[in-house]
Amino acid sequence: MLFASTELAARTERAETSLVVESVASARRRRPADDLFATPLAGAAACFAGAGSPLNKIAGLGFGGLPTPDELDAIERAYARRDTPALAEVSTLADPDLFGLLSARDYRLVGFENVSGLALPGALAPRVDGVAIEAVGADGFEVWMETLVAGSLVADAQGVKPHEEFLYDTLDCALRDMADAPGMLRFLARIDGEPAGAASMRICDGVAQLCGAATLIGFRRRGVQTALLGHRLAHAADTGCDLAVMTTLPGSKSQQNAQRWGFGLLYARAAMVRQEVI
Repeated sequence: MLFASTELAARTERAETSLVVESVASARRRRPADDLFATPLAGAAACFAGAGSPLNKIAGLGFGGLPTPDELDAIERAYARRDTPALAEVSTLADPDLFGLLSARDYRLVGFENVSGLALPGALAPRVDGVAIEAVGADGFEVWMETLVAGSLVADAQGVKPHEEFLYDTLDCALRDMADAPGMLRFLARIDGEPAGAASMRICDGVAQLCGAATLIGFRRRGVQTALLGHRLAHAADTGCDLAVMTTLPGSKSQQNAQRWGFGLLYARAAMVRQEVI
């Protein structure tokens, strides 16, 4: 079982920050006329990838010192000019003074997400009979994307409800931005030849980030997520990763599946939002 040290949290938060920044870079390539940004902030990054995008957030804050009031003023103005609330996702292992700093600026807690980890190589999830997993290249991209978006829009009823919900087009756009980030791999699950689920994995400095997994509602409870998880973990171990991480909603089916196959809870991220438009 991994011990959730501040060093381990800092490593996983660097990978998360890198993913968001690279996704914004992808968004800029896809939509060069849009007014997007990925701004360094005290070892972290404040990002905006378009109206309503789940990538609009301050990621990784609290492991590289505290931001100054002037830095936060500038970032909050940048979000306000785009009619977007400033959202900071802060690890419970970040600098404790950060929570007081944000609270004093009228940030309020709106939700949590859990970050779980598994040391690699380790005990891997078994193959699931009847579920075939394939790597996805350019030819299968649209089928993969349609499966991932459709599965993601119908949330699992188990666990805490998400603090954010997204329209189809908004989620589709954000997932396309993430899919183009360096190191991102894509996988499709099929049952009887039909697309049943989709997932992705990004490899960054020995960390396998398991992200973007979803199962179509008609194929749930048939082992699709277990099959996708096992396939990605085996691939990550084969490529030399020593750590796999995944983010889930508290009490969700995804978290339950992760714990079943050896993942341990490392820490939570608190979602803190400043609603005021400057």
